[in-house]
Amino acid sequence: MREGRVTRNTKETQIEVWLDLDGTGQYDVETGIGFLDHMLENFSKHSLIDLKVRAKGDLHIDFHHTTEDTGIAIGMAVAEALGDLKGITRYASSYIPMDETLSRVSLDISNRPYLIWKVDFSRDKLGDMDTELFKEWFQAFAMAAGITLHVENLYGENNHHIIESCYKGLARAMREATEIDPRRADTVPSTKGVLGGSL
Repeated sequence: MREGRVTRNTKETQIEVWLDLDGTGQYDVETGIGFLDHMLENFSKHSLIDLKVRAKGDLHIDFHHTTEDTGIAIGMAVAEALGDLKGITRYASSYIPMDETLSRVSLDISNRPYLIWKVDFSRDKLGDMDTELFKEWFQAFAMAAGITLHVENLYGENNHHIIESCYKGLARAMREATEIDPRRADTVPSTKGVLGGSL
C-alpha cells in the first residue's frame, strides 16, 4: 500500500492528511475554505488518489496560512507514499479543457522541486478565496512533494474554469506519473540509480 499520513501543527494551522496513491478517488476534505475544498476534491477524483484532509487555521486573519500549509502537508504525504520512487512512471503531462479554457500541467517526480507558474486571473477573488493564493498552494505542494511542476493556462476567460483546469491537470498528470511501470517495477527511473540532484 502506497499511503502517506502527515500531521502538521503550527501556531497558525493544525492539519491532518491521509492519502492512498492507489485509491479510487474517494475524498473527505474539510479546510474551512469552500473553494479550496472544491479544488482538492477535484484533485482526488481525477487523480484516483484517495484523500482525507482536516485543516484548522487562522482564517480570521486570512486564508494564506491554511492554503499554503495544506499544500505542504499534502505534498509531504505524497512524498511519503512514493517512498523510494522505484518503478514509477516519473514523467507526465496533461491538457485539460473546460469550456473556453485550456490548461497544461507537466511534471517530473524528481526530488528536485521547482514550480513554473504561468497562470493569470482577471479577478482578485473566487468565492472568498484570493486568487493569488493558488500559486502559493502549488508552490507548497511541489516543494514538499519533491516535484518539478510546470503549470500554464494557455487561454481562457472564466477564472473558475482556469484554476479548476489547473487542479484537474495536476490530478491527471499525478495519476500517470505515480503509476508503476511493470517493465521497471524494481528500479528507480534514473540513469544515476537515485532521484534528487541527478538525471
